[in-house]
Amino acid sequence: MISSRFLFGLFVVALVAALLLSFLLSMPARWFALTSMALLAGVVIGLLFGRRSSPPREPAANEEPQVDASVVDFSPDLIGTTINEMREGLLVIDSDMRVVASNRAARHLFSNIEDSIISRRLTELTRNPAIYDAFLDAVRGKERAGVKVETFGQNRRIFDLRVVPLRAAEPRGASGAVGVFFDVTRLERLEVVRQEFLSNVSHELRTPLTSIMALAETLEAGAIDDSDHNRRFLSIIQKNAARMHRLIDDILELSAIEAGNVKVKPESVRLRPLVEDVVGSLSAAATARAITVRNLVAQDAEVFADPHRLMQMLTNLIDNAIKFNREGGTVSITQESGARDRIRVEDTGEGIPSHHIDRLFERFYRVDRARSRELGGTGLGLAIVKHLARAHSGEVIVESRFGEGTQFTIELPRSILNDETNQLSASFADA
Repeated sequence: MISSRFLFGLFVVALVAALLLSFLLSMPARWFALTSMALLAGVVIGLLFGRRSSPPREPAANEEPQVDASVVDFSPDLIGTTINEMREGLLVIDSDMRVVASNRAARHLFSNIEDSIISRRLTELTRNPAIYDAFLDAVRGKERAGVKVETFGQNRRIFDLRVVPLRAAEPRGASGAVGVFFDVTRLERLEVVRQEFLSNVSHELRTPLTSIMALAETLEAGAIDDSDHNRRFLSIIQKNAARMHRLIDDILELSAIEAGNVKVKPESVRLRPLVEDVVGSLSAAATARAITVRNLVAQDAEVFADPHRLMQMLTNLIDNAIKFNREGGTVSITQESGARDRIRVEDTGEGIPSHHIDRLFERFYRVDRARSRELGGTGLGLAIVKHLARAHSGEVIVESRFGEGTQFTIELPRSILNDETNQLSASFADA
């Protein structure tokens, strides 16, 4: 911005220059100079008065900004709508433990109805002593936080309750209390899963580690010179070390898949050669139990999947079908095309009892724990299969008939390219 002193000095200099010119010049030039001087004077005076006019006042640091009520209307209806849309339950009571305000979430928590609960006593809404004691303490002036509240209905829910006193204008204690119910059901479930996971991992690692330590101490105590047993002890140590290695590999693999760090790259894959590779890698285990593995996939069958991850899924399923089959049983691998590609692995084992089906894909869940550990299973194979199938936007389904056998089906979406190729081939065939 131009200062006032500079403008005033400019005006004085221009005035002096104009007067000198008016005396030195002829009459027409003199009138031109005077006119220019008058014009310059008007501009300078206008600028001076413009600068002296007060600029917009900025609010002070400790002054609250003024809000135009016509722009933001904090009406009771707006506040009521906002509170009702909260996910947290809000409940306000007076000093007589009667409800004076609530939102929809709180009403669903207590009664699961849309009727008003205003003026009803808290004891009419709930028999939960934790809720009543928290509100009673708040009415007496004591703030309560971290109160755990559980509901036992069709859907068990867990809440973290915080209640604070509502104090009156006069210093005569609290005139009521307001409580907020935070739904922590999902967090509690995740905590339970975490604890179960740590417990299962500890248990799974403890068994082979104890065996390794015991046998190592036995060899150190002198059994290393016992030619009849030292090699057997070393073989057991190696077996348990390999089991721990497989367990850790599966844990890392599953963690990476669940964290979304494993990216699948689907492509058109010829299924029969891939199944043959899997069957070949498991032939020793099948021969040891006289299991016949039949690859019934058509020669020209193709699926849209990540080849490496598909081989991983099939290896887990076929390996389980061999391990938990009857001696001399059969494992069949088939494929069916439709709206989705379905790859089935079916065995002729003992089957799975129905009450185990829903939990079969949980981490470390086993139908027969003793037999699974004896056969070297980690309890994570089916969980890995489930997550890999979902990474392909597919699913894995299990059907079992107790005493007859079990069938696992991997459902994979078909690629748009394959669908268009098939339709084009059909058009040429019709032509």
